Amino acid sequence: MKTGTIQWYPGHIAKAEKQLARNLEKVDLVIEVRDARIPISTSHPHLERWIKGKQHLLVINRRDMISSQALQIWDAWFRKEGQSPLWCNAKDGTGVKQLQETAIRTGAKLNERRQARGMKSRPVRALTLGFPNVGKSALINRLVRKKVVMSSRKAGVTRSLRWVRVGQDLDLLDAPGVLPPRFDDQQVAFRLALCDDIGQAAYDVELVAIAFIKTLHKLEINKMAGVPQGLLGQRYKLPFHTEDADQWLIKVAERHTSGDKRRMAQRILDDFRKNLLGPISLELPS
Repeated sequence: MKTGTIQWYPGHIAKAEKQLARNLEKVDLVIEVRDARIPISTSHPHLERWIKGKQHLLVINRRDMISSQALQIWDAWFRKEGQSPLWCNAKDGTGVKQLQETAIRTGAKLNERRQARGMKSRPVRALTLGFPNVGKSALINRLVRKKVVMSSRKAGVTRSLRWVRVGQDLDLLDAPGVLPPRFDDQQVAFRLALCDDIGQAAYDVELVAIAFIKTLHKLEINKMAGVPQGLLGQRYKLPFHTEDADQWLIKVAERHTSGDKRRMAQRILDDFRKNLLGPISLELPS
């Protein structure tokens, strides 16, 4: 599947990774946030190195953007792998209270150990970690119940680390999204581009949209993916069967964007990102 080379490693990400390394010593707990549509692709390859010796909570955000069947399949898969994911939707607050309670319980256990060593209790210090635009800042705002950090459905909004107090029991460190230095797996990079988890300067919008059109067509045969038969035709009033995706994009652009192919490509990607195409899982357990 040709999407062009997708690479993105801006200076502020490199700076954030250095800041992250310096601040890891200060935290007790790492709250890792992933995107429910691509829960494997949004796992950072350096995660194990970063959380070594720390408590770890796996939070999978945007649960509303996949089907309940896909959620159940993924939940069972993660539990089989020895993990207990917390499923959230930072947009409406679903699952956020459970996350807070779990983090506080973890803190209570840590304080028991501190007291046993003759140390004073203190709020648990947690770092929110994840790729850009997976919803870390929105999650923090939900936990605090007010807008204390910038949140946007755009990669790269959080540029520096900031501590936020959540009640008397939890301090959160909001960190910028951190990407790997390079994408060796271009399929992973493609999924990140689709979900807007990397900056648009990293890829060609038209090529990614064409690859997405082909991907949607292939996903129709897997009910768990959540792609209904004929989705593209229903949404854009032009049936897509097995014809060339580039030609279909040209035709649908003539119908909807006065022949502007790039604008039509952007519209299709935005429709997916805004959940206007319905709940779609780009990844499922193998």
